[in-house]
Amino acid sequence: MTVSTELAARLYRLMWEVRTFELIAADRYREGDLPGFIHLSLGQEACAVGACAALGAGDFITSTHRGHGHCLAKGADPRLMMAELFAKSAGYGKGRGGSMHIADVAMGVLGANGIVGQSLGLGTGAALSLQIRKEPHCVVAFFGEGASGTGIAHEAMNMAAIWKLPIVFFCEANRYAELSPYAVHVSVERIADRAAAYGFPGVTVDGEDVLAVHAAVTEAAERARAGGGATLIEARTYRWHGHYEGDPQVYKTQAERDTGTDFDPILRFERQGAGGLPADALSGLRVEAEARIREAAEWAAGLQSPPASAIGEDVYAG
Repeated sequence: MTVSTELAARLYRLMWEVRTFELIAADRYREGDLPGFIHLSLGQEACAVGACAALGAGDFITSTHRGHGHCLAKGADPRLMMAELFAKSAGYGKGRGGSMHIADVAMGVLGANGIVGQSLGLGTGAALSLQIRKEPHCVVAFFGEGASGTGIAHEAMNMAAIWKLPIVFFCEANRYAELSPYAVHVSVERIADRAAAYGFPGVTVDGEDVLAVHAAVTEAAERARAGGGATLIEARTYRWHGHYEGDPQVYKTQAERDTGTDFDPILRFERQGAGGLPADALSGLRVEAEARIREAAEWAAGLQSPPASAIGEDVYAG
């Protein structure tokens, strides 16, 4: 796939922003600075970035418990995201929602959430709203293969098919649902094959190839906006870390844990020629991306923690 240098630079910079955000979050979590649980998308950067780069300002996404990359790629503010992870009141949810509940409606991010499969239902509702209001936009609903067997996944896809809703169901098939290997809980070799039961297209792409992801979502989004209905995209990718930070990953073999660069979408992009960008340009983009995320983390870490009295705020309306 041929891309402009402008798009290539955007893809590369965003992948490094997501990578850096996740690495810093992992470090800060190990140091005890982040409360609760965090679920990282290291190794899956091409999915979030490739998909969201195909969307416009009027399009929406719904996300999952592993949603930092989705939010960043759609334009969420890394400062406010970091503040949320640090449980500071400047965060998107005043520091109360944490890693799994980041939303920025103004940027089209309708929310990450911790309930498996709910992104499909939320996305279907948003797509119905766009259709009723006759707005020429679409929704991308991210979910993992673990969510593909939930009741709401089938209900959402069936409704989207019946009403020809403007939605792209995007499955990040990262080989594991929590601690269970793909083959244990998915009855078909390719999740994309399930689309045939609903009468809309199902596409399998290499989720480590940001250009392939971008091309697939561009086509599906254009079809959705034009009234052609839903598409199911299955992006085959790899989750570097465990289900959650601190997961010992005993369900993986040692070879699977020592992946090295076998599944690195950033390296893949570089080896593909990076859209013709020279090495010095790539280096500059990486420095720029890393600096932006580091600054966001330092800013959030330096904020005052909310007072104990704030626990009573926003409990009741009026």
